[in-house]
Amino acid sequence: MDLDDLDELAAAYADAWTAATAARRGRLRNDLVCRCLPFAGRMARRYAGRGEPLEDLQQVARIGLINAVDRYDPGRGSFTAFAVVTVCGELKRHFRDKTWGLHVSRRLQGLCVDLRHATVTLTNALQREPTIEELAHHLDVSAEQIRQARLCGAAYTPVPLSSSTGHDGSLELDDALGDPDPDLEILTDKLAVTELVHQLPQRIRRMLALRFCGNLTQAQIAAEFNISQMQVSRLLARGLIWLRAAMLSDVPPPWTAGENPRCPDGIRIRIGRSKGAVTVRVTGEVDRATADQLRFGLHSAVVAAAHGRLVIDVSGMPLADGAAVAVLREAYRTAALAHVEVTLIAVPPHVAPVIATFGLA
Repeated sequence: MDLDDLDELAAAYADAWTAATAARRGRLRNDLVCRCLPFAGRMARRYAGRGEPLEDLQQVARIGLINAVDRYDPGRGSFTAFAVVTVCGELKRHFRDKTWGLHVSRRLQGLCVDLRHATVTLTNALQREPTIEELAHHLDVSAEQIRQARLCGAAYTPVPLSSSTGHDGSLELDDALGDPDPDLEILTDKLAVTELVHQLPQRIRRMLALRFCGNLTQAQIAAEFNISQMQVSRLLARGLIWLRAAMLSDVPPPWTAGENPRCPDGIRIRIGRSKGAVTVRVTGEVDRATADQLRFGLHSAVVAAAHGRLVIDVSGMPLADGAAVAVLREAYRTAALAHVEVTLIAVPPHVAPVIATFGLA
């Protein structure tokens, strides 16, 4: 049956519909739909070859034909034209909503179609494949939108991971995707180090972050903390040594040098009496940041040991710079004015040369 014959069938259907009973109208409708099925088949074949089975397209076209019959109004013109529009709309809606492997917005779906047509047009005009900028100018969109449309176009028919690949087809696609993650084995170590770093004193945590995350040199870190580069080197070494020991043990070892829990980066000064002398035990790193604390402690000890003997135990002082030595020299002078004999004992090997340079024994 030709397309032109549909108008005659529809006109006869409309005339019979007016005077028919409800049961008769149902038979008339079914008869018109059945006689127009070849038309629906021809419309479906127009969309063949686009990745959808022809049987599915025929079913969609028949649904469009039924909608055209149910909505037909003889007073609005040709039934053939109305059926063509309705069936084509149903087929296009099927491709838009049912055939995409992934959910894509309608805007990008429409842009994918326009991009396909524009690519063909520009390829024929330029005799080469058009660039993204040329496609964007032709479609009056941005280059980023063209890139998104191309990515979405790949989502129309995703390739299953079980697809065969290789010349002999012995491998599946998922066998060729991805590689073992080399960082997966050290993930637990990274998590452990992260937890242990938070147990370090705040100042050393900050130094580690500036050195290994901020890529600052030791001299730059020293300027940041207003200390010497040697102090930064020793503090970083102590922090790394502690982290290494903590990683190799089930229970992290305590932080050395008797850190003051109320002031982790400060020092601890304990003053006591033994054998007729006032003893001062200094524990912690003495630098510019903690020099005032040491000065106040030694001054108090000199006052307590007036006309007596003062013993300064620095065995727990792993680090001393010029500021520390200046405080010690000041304590010597203050003690001399108070007629107090000062003795410096248990000097660590790496601190002794610094003290000896300034003439302290």
